[in-house]
Amino acid sequence: MRIALLADIHGNREAFDAALEAIRREGADRIALLGDLVGYGADPGYVVDRAAELVAHGAIALKGNHDEAAVDGRTGGMNDYAKAALEWTARQLDAAQSAFLAGLPLTHEEDDRLLVHADATNPGDWRYVTDAREAERSLNATDKRVTVCGHVHRPQVFNMLPGRAAIAFVPNTGTPIPLLSQRRWLAVLGAVGQPRDENPSAAYAVLDTAAKSICYRRAPYDIESAAKKIHAAGLPQILAARLFVGR
Repeated sequence: MRIALLADIHGNREAFDAALEAIRREGADRIALLGDLVGYGADPGYVVDRAAELVAHGAIALKGNHDEAAVDGRTGGMNDYAKAALEWTARQLDAAQSAFLAGLPLTHEEDDRLLVHADATNPGDWRYVTDAREAERSLNATDKRVTVCGHVHRPQVFNMLPGRAAIAFVPNTGTPIPLLSQRRWLAVLGAVGQPRDENPSAAYAVLDTAAKSICYRRAPYDIESAAKKIHAAGLPQILAARLFVGR
């Protein structure tokens, strides 16, 4: 089975559609959305409706911290422009869209895999996995061999042998990574809707369960249109500007 993995769409319709079209051409068997459907971008309602449609056809969708905050209004710890975007987002969502976000689970376990938005230690605490120490903490919180998360907006892969420290590397786009069975793995996805690794294209990955590999991908999209919508909505300008530079 080939599972397309997407995280941190952040209300970016153009990026989401481009990633989904790339996935369609690639022929993935299933789609998993690893949280933060909304926040930052100007099309939260569209993204939520599209996600709900995908779930109705068998996709997996998880809750991210921005999804939670858009529903319950708790934005503690977020910066001012994230708070402003979430306040705006909450006003755009109808009752059904808010209910969909509220009902999303924090994790999904299947076979030897754990999918989560943040880390596995306590998914609702929204901890980031940015280094080997944090990856070990997350890996030690689950008995699954492969964990996939988002939240960081920068692609990175960690692996760990029994009794050894975790090691990290940055994956090369388009190069499959063999998930060797003697190791445990934590794959951090890039962001679909707001990348922060200096590549502005929408980021996603494909997990091949038969080949036991994961491959990171990018999908170029119409950034200009997404940015114009952010400006037109009166959202903080930095949210548009950073789309062009991927950071």
